[in-house]
Amino acid sequence: MDVLETSFPPSNAAFRKDIAVQVIKPMLRFLNRTKSFFFLDVYPFFAWSSDPVNVNLDYALFRESNVTVKDPGSGLVYTNLFDQMVDAVYFAMEKLGFPDIRIFIAETGWPNGGDVDQIGANVFNAATYNRNFVKKVMKKPVVGTPARPGLILPSFLFALFNENIKPGPGTERHFGLLYPNGSKVYDIDLSGKTPESEFLALPPPENNEPYKGKIWCVAVRGSNVTALGEAVSYACSQGNGTCDPIQPGKKCFKPDSVFWHASYAFSSYWAQFKKIGGTCYFNGLATQTAKDPSKYI
Repeated sequence: MDVLETSFPPSNAAFRKDIAVQVIKPMLRFLNRTKSFFFLDVYPFFAWSSDPVNVNLDYALFRESNVTVKDPGSGLVYTNLFDQMVDAVYFAMEKLGFPDIRIFIAETGWPNGGDVDQIGANVFNAATYNRNFVKKVMKKPVVGTPARPGLILPSFLFALFNENIKPGPGTERHFGLLYPNGSKVYDIDLSGKTPESEFLALPPPENNEPYKGKIWCVAVRGSNVTALGEAVSYACSQGNGTCDPIQPGKKCFKPDSVFWHASYAFSSYWAQFKKIGGTCYFNGLATQTAKDPSKYI
C-alpha cells in the first residue's frame, strides 16, 4: 500500500509521483500483456493502529456494525477497511490506463500479540479479522469489492507460524495461526464454513486502547552473557550519555552484572532513540515491560 500517494477516498487514489511513470506503469503494462496479477499486501491493522481515533476498529475487523464509508467520487459504499484499501489500488491502476488488471492478495493478517505499547495486537482481534476475512473471500457467490463486485480475490493469509526470532517490533513476531511449536494460537477454519459459536471462546482484547503508562526496555532473562555484553557496547556507543550512570562509581553501577547493566542500557537507548526508529529488540535480547525493573533488583 506504500506505493500509493493518496488512498482516500478510493476513487481519488493515485500512485506516488516518484514511481508512477518510471516503475509502476511499465510493470502494469507487463502484467496486462501477460494476464498476470498485481500482488498486494493489505494490512488494515497498520492503517487502524496508526489512527485509531478516526478509523473504527469494527470497520477494520470486518465486524458487523453501522459504520459505513461512502466515496463521494464514485458513490460506492464501504463496510470494511480492507475493501476500501484494495479498491484504492484498482482506481490508481485505472488512472494509469490499466483498469482490467486483477489483484492477488499476497499478504493480509492481524497480529495476535506485540510489545506493551502496540495497540490492538491481541488474539481476539487476530482471530476476528482472519476468520472474517476467510468468510469474505470464500463466500459463494463471490463478493469481490465495491469497485469490482463478483471478482475473485485469490489470497494468502500471513502467516502460518509466529516468527519468534524475527527482528523489529513485537507485532512482527506474532502474525501466525500457530505457535513455533505447532500448537494453535486460536481456532480457525480456512473453508469459512464453521459457525463462530463452534469455536472455543477467545480471550477478551486487553489493549484496544492506547497504553498510557511508562514502559521499560529490559534484557531477556537467560540471554547469552557474551551477546548481552556486545549489545550493551552497541547501546552505549550511540552517545547522548546513554550509559554514563552504569559506569564504575556511578549511581546505577550496582548491581554489577551484565544483565542489569544491559537492562539499563537498553532502556536508556530506547527512550532516546525510539522516536527515530530505535527498537527494543537487540537481536532478541531485549523485551518491553510495564514493570519498573528498579523495583525487582
